[in-house]
Amino acid sequence: MKIPDRLLINGSFCAAASGKTFSVTNPATEETLGAVAAAGESDVERAVSGAQMAYETSWRDMAPGKRTQILFKFAELLRTHAEKLAQLEMLNIGKPISDSRDEIGLGARIFEYYAGAVTKFYGQTIPVARGGFDFTLPQPLGVIAAIVPWNFPFPITCWKVAPALATGNCVVVKPASLSPLTALRLGEIGMEAGLPSGVLQIVPGPGSKAGEALVLHPHVRKISFTGSTAVGTRLMELAARGLKPVGLELGGKSPNIVFADADLEQAAVSSPMSVFANTGQDCCARSRMFVERPVYDKFVDLFSAAMAKLVVGDPAKPETQIGPLVSAAQRQITEEYLQSAGTPRHKIIGGGRLPGKGFFSRPAIVLGCEPADKIWREEIFGPVVCIRPFDREADMLAEVNASPYGLSGSLWTNDLRRALRVAGKVESGVLSINCHNSVHVETPFGGFKQSGFGRDHGMKAMESFTELKNIYVAP
Repeated sequence: MKIPDRLLINGSFCAAASGKTFSVTNPATEETLGAVAAAGESDVERAVSGAQMAYETSWRDMAPGKRTQILFKFAELLRTHAEKLAQLEMLNIGKPISDSRDEIGLGARIFEYYAGAVTKFYGQTIPVARGGFDFTLPQPLGVIAAIVPWNFPFPITCWKVAPALATGNCVVVKPASLSPLTALRLGEIGMEAGLPSGVLQIVPGPGSKAGEALVLHPHVRKISFTGSTAVGTRLMELAARGLKPVGLELGGKSPNIVFADADLEQAAVSSPMSVFANTGQDCCARSRMFVERPVYDKFVDLFSAAMAKLVVGDPAKPETQIGPLVSAAQRQITEEYLQSAGTPRHKIIGGGRLPGKGFFSRPAIVLGCEPADKIWREEIFGPVVCIRPFDREADMLAEVNASPYGLSGSLWTNDLRRALRVAGKVESGVLSINCHNSVHVETPFGGFKQSGFGRDHGMKAMESFTELKNIYVAP
């Protein structure tokens, strides 16, 4: 398979102005896939300037019906190229092929949703006391900087690009250096769909250069970022220099709460993949489990049995559920967290490397944690879950909300009143009851506290890529 290896700027693939490249590795084999052009400040300048030109001369003023046609064509082509995109994602980040296929399909659905939303996003007419005619007009911002993480590179790129394009903006994407390949192919497919030159630019490169240059560029009107809380904080500091709006979806340490009256079999069978899917590299991972004490021992046994059945290994095999971690460094971080839980009061079930090549790590359960433990408090981004019993609902909620994060979570109970009461008190942007579904194309997604602010998905994402203008016509 040919590996995309050049920047996409103004409708053409090109080398970086500096000639610099960076290598991309297959985490399942540790083999180098190729060298990709590393964008620098001058490349970012060309990309943003080109996007601004495309915004002013074509995309902003294109008839909504025409924009709809192009975005539907974009979705159609994603489905046409779905298998090649899925294979590319699997090679680049070690994502199991079944998951990769699902995520390419999600990307296509995202473009379909926003293609249909173009002509259904509009302002209001408002009666005012002095008479006359008053109306609101949502207008595109201009050039959007979309900075994308490595854990779900394709769908997250789509859910930033699609609503921004649908509302008339142009987008410059900076994919993570670990996972640039499907973003480059997305740009190529966009051109095939009929996007005017410069509407979608792809500039992989180091965050300290390409990313910061993008955030600071005067033509960039908004930054949409998904990634770590530390990097999100840095981007906010940079964006403040130009008073630019920032949308941030950051880290998480999501809870999974199981009450004694829940369907324990269903909760236990489904919960392992709520934390171990994507090898735990998910800000929504339910990595803190709170289980009511009367069913704690039984639940741990059921969960452990379900975990033992998970298939860890070659991501190219359709039966594989858990592939490698994205890098040797990420595996080392995971192992260091497990080492921190090496006291006599801790018990670790599972864990450990697979023999041979690849950055594989078996899922692990940690018991005996206390709230002050590093492994309980901090985001690991690896296949590790900590399980603690609780006695009182109020004490459990206090501990759930003591986390600085508040992105996602799950709640298991058959008591409707309790479900609504507890769901209302958990400090989290997304919460699932008796399931683990965090992301829906049609509904807002985002976090509280240090998990960020702003919302992706649904019509809220459309709003986030516009300014609202109010116009009054005198009688």
